[in-house]
Amino acid sequence: MNPIDDARLARAFHCAEQSIGLSDPNPRVGCVIGTEDGHVLAEGWTQAAGQAHAEVAALADARRRGIDVRGGTAWVTLEPCSHHGRTPPCCDALIEAGIARVVVAALDPNPEVHGRGIARLRRAGLQVDLAGDAQAKRCRELNIGFFSRMTRGRPWVRMKLAISLDGRTALPDGRSQWITSEQARSDGHSWRARSGAILTGIGTVLADDPTLNVRGRSVQGQPLCAVVDTHARLPLHAKLFGPARPVIVYTQAQADASRLEVRGASIRRCPTAPAGLALDAVIADLSAREINEIHVEAGPTLCGSLVAQGLVDELLVYLAPTLLGPGREALSLPERAQLPEAPDFVFSSISPFGPDLRLILRKRLD
Repeated sequence: MNPIDDARLARAFHCAEQSIGLSDPNPRVGCVIGTEDGHVLAEGWTQAAGQAHAEVAALADARRRGIDVRGGTAWVTLEPCSHHGRTPPCCDALIEAGIARVVVAALDPNPEVHGRGIARLRRAGLQVDLAGDAQAKRCRELNIGFFSRMTRGRPWVRMKLAISLDGRTALPDGRSQWITSEQARSDGHSWRARSGAILTGIGTVLADDPTLNVRGRSVQGQPLCAVVDTHARLPLHAKLFGPARPVIVYTQAQADASRLEVRGASIRRCPTAPAGLALDAVIADLSAREINEIHVEAGPTLCGSLVAQGLVDELLVYLAPTLLGPGREALSLPERAQLPEAPDFVFSSISPFGPDLRLILRKRLD
């Protein structure tokens, strides 16, 4: 690795970020092709599922501009795939194009690829270099849901909360517009855009009638909307039916959801638990649908149940410098008999957004 490698990988990561809201369920990958003396020849990023991966997109960019990439170097943010999925192997495309060297930021966590892509390239005579831990970490963060689904068999679950200094999400009558600033709300849409599914509960729909879509961001398609609705009470006129995207209603076996099917919703019957639906079954079903990141925006009951059952990996908290006094709580959690010996979550980052703070917390690993 040299300074040119670092600079080209930084550019490749910028390309990879263009795949947010586009490439799911595939990972967000960027590729830059250039020469060892610093000239950039082409670049690309992963397109929608079934379309070009980053390496193929970069090679197509070179062809469009009549550039010969033989003998060049490809800087890629994730190991090139070596198997036939929806598209042919990217390794073969790089080999056939005459690429001489490949610099890879991180190994692909997909067991069908992990290490095999690099081995295939090396067998074909290409020089392959792995970047350091910092680059690998950046790739994992950009693709945290994909890595989660490949290594843990479940999506990454991120819960968004907008709260006052005293932990309230709304006044007693439910009014919450707006606790946090426009800057914080705009940032929240960036996180919605990352997700494959936005998960909410029937209580939130009945109380607030939210649209729960991505606004102010360019996305290939809206994330699907998933509603936990034990008794199939979802109103047919709910605003969440407005955006063009799938709507999935999770309900119990005996609930009559035929009217919702007529409205276009997909119905998924889930087993019940003492507190309602078995939420682990909801997460498992979304994983089976190849959802990488689940973005939760819900009321205190569903949020509290998800946290209490250990199903939340990350908290995305917008903290407003406001005191509301009596009002609605963010999480409805069971009583604890004693203080825990260790925190449930650890701080990952703290950033200002307008007058507010954005706190990102990750589940503590034992």
